[in-house]
Amino acid sequence: MFDSYRENTLRYNPERCFGCLRCTEVCPHGVFAEGNRRVEVVRPEECMECGACARNCPVQAIAVQSGVGCAWAMIGAALRGKDMDSGTCGCGGDEGSCCGGDR
Repeated sequence: MFDSYRENTLRYNPERCFGCLRCTEVCPHGVFAEGNRRVEVVRPEECMECGACARNCPVQAIAVQSGVGCAWAMIGAALRGKDMDSGTCGCGGDEGSCCGGDR
């Protein structure tokens, strides 16, 4: 069964990537980082499926079914009064994430 708290729909095809770094600029959670000639997926568990990376990739190296993960994370963060731009939200349900336990 698909666990939306631990898995996401982010798919990356490094063979298509030519290292423009647009995904690193638009991803609010640091999922991507500059690599050697290509972008690397360094924190896939942080992906909230907003789809900004896929929409800004000029060669369709990234695919995301945007929606559920992002919406759930935003709702959870709003209910807990957490800042989605702080970089601490991981939407993994762990303590400190937007959908994690109360602190």
